[in-house]
Amino acid sequence: MAHIRSAIYMAFLVITVIPYAICCLLWAPFPQPVRYRLTVGWPKLALWGSRVILGIRWKVLGEENLPDGPVILLSKHQSALETLYFPARMPRQVCFVYKKELHRVPFFGWGLASLRMIPIDRAKGRESFEQVERIGAQRLQEGRWPILFPEGTRMAPGKTGRYRMGGARLAAYTGVPVIPIAHNAGTLWPRNAFLKKPGTVTISFGPPIETKGLDAETINQRVQDWIEGEMRRIAPEQYGHGEKEKGPAA
Repeated sequence: MAHIRSAIYMAFLVITVIPYAICCLLWAPFPQPVRYRLTVGWPKLALWGSRVILGIRWKVLGEENLPDGPVILLSKHQSALETLYFPARMPRQVCFVYKKELHRVPFFGWGLASLRMIPIDRAKGRESFEQVERIGAQRLQEGRWPILFPEGTRMAPGKTGRYRMGGARLAAYTGVPVIPIAHNAGTLWPRNAFLKKPGTVTISFGPPIETKGLDAETINQRVQDWIEGEMRRIAPEQYGHGEKEKGPAA
């Protein structure tokens, strides 16, 4: 049954993303807030489909920690599922940091490009950090919430990648608080996997980490400590066997 559900859901995504991408081109002349509200209709639809077709539900902890003001979201990254959740469910516009090359991906990339998020050119090395700081500060001034995945890539459940410095550097540069986020989406929607399972994903928003006066290394370590500690609380089964793979915080 899980294989049938997964096949139906994949067809659902393909069928819905194409007309949505065409619509993104049609409403490109609209103001950015309007484009955003229209475009995130697709992540909302995809999230609805994951509940109805796949049987995936959400348990949210710490939602009261989300402030009514500027904040940077730094999240665990296990799945494509959380990338649908954040634009669909956050109380403010979010803006992802991503490779500029994604703009060339048909349909999906077109919608992404229309949202004025934080595209970077990774080939430029150190300059890409400056792009995150400069553009991220602009997005914060616009009232939007930058969201970054410090591990950089999706990690299998129970694994920990090296926490990179981009989000922490943006926080140190702007002095804006950070909300660390832990979740176990990879247990139901594994990275690069066709088969998806029914069940409940737990997502936990941590208390704000104040960043004024702190350097990026300290911020990064505090984020990692909270996320990895919370992961062991909400998903202890992911860490019950073997040694945790953990990279340096810098």
